[in-house]
Amino acid sequence: MIIDCHGHQTIVPKAHTDFRAAQKARLKDPSLPKPMQPEMSDDEIAEGIETNQLKLIKERGGDMTIFSPRASAMEPHVGDAETALEWSIACNNLIHRVTQLYPDNFIGVCMLPQIPGGALDNSIAEVERCVKELGFIGCNLNPDPSGGHWNAPPLTDKYWYPIYEKLVELEIPAMIHVSGSCNPAFHATGSYYIAADTNAFMQFIQGDLFKDFPELKLVIPHGGGAVPYHWGRYRGLADMLKQPPVETHVMKNVYFDTCVYHQPGIDLLFEVIEIENILFGSEMVGAVRGIDPQTGHYFDDTKRYVDNLGLSKDDLYKVYEGNARRVYPRLDKFLKAKGK
Repeated sequence: MIIDCHGHQTIVPKAHTDFRAAQKARLKDPSLPKPMQPEMSDDEIAEGIETNQLKLIKERGGDMTIFSPRASAMEPHVGDAETALEWSIACNNLIHRVTQLYPDNFIGVCMLPQIPGGALDNSIAEVERCVKELGFIGCNLNPDPSGGHWNAPPLTDKYWYPIYEKLVELEIPAMIHVSGSCNPAFHATGSYYIAADTNAFMQFIQGDLFKDFPELKLVIPHGGGAVPYHWGRYRGLADMLKQPPVETHVMKNVYFDTCVYHQPGIDLLFEVIEIENILFGSEMVGAVRGIDPQTGHYFDDTKRYVDNLGLSKDDLYKVYEGNARRVYPRLDKFLKAKGK
């Protein structure tokens, strides 16, 4: 199988976006009625999926996508705890509808109702609901709920420990993924995302998170941000900080995806990072949607880049299927139950 670990529902029915617009309007004018959870037909959901993600999955030779709400629309910096919770429920329920319509092609990962500086109680409750009631296999954890102002504690801080405890209990990983940027200094997908990925890795070097949570699994998307390109820098910084080598201190618990949109970048990723730590991902339809004029192919057709590496059959299995089944054990159980 070819399992894409990084997909977002970037095309949604109008009722869903209308619900969000009503939420934002009520934040400006609290006298407005609280919007009800959106209702939409299966046909409305199918229209967006079948002409976008599902179409491209079939064209590019994929099988299953680990699917989550649109990252840039998570917006934990917008509104209060109630708004964040209701928005998360709406987004996660919509993902569940997709997985029910296309159980052979999509399996769910949830967003969390985080808010800047807020407690994680709602996030813990929502991830438990999504895993136990909706059959989800992971979550997206936002390391900067402020939307680009970076006022959250580092991911190694004990502030985050309650959510880590729940992830380990439920046997699910988290993808470290920020949302849209409200800071004009950070372009969301070109700067903010990559900076967040890189920051997360450096925080893991500085702390001892995995000493406390040896079973915790975290995925850093977008090819690990700047990390593979500066691998020597991070190895050297670990040494200067009197920390163990990154290979044992961090990489027993951390994984990168292949959301890198050119062949030299993929070549470097696979040259630097151990094959056991790489999961196939494309992020489509997402950050970069156009066709590369140098190749004539879509930038986010990352399978093409991996296929060009000349990997052995065993290594291709690890990248396309085996590593995902190991990092997402609930996915493995789901597939085995279907005889796959």
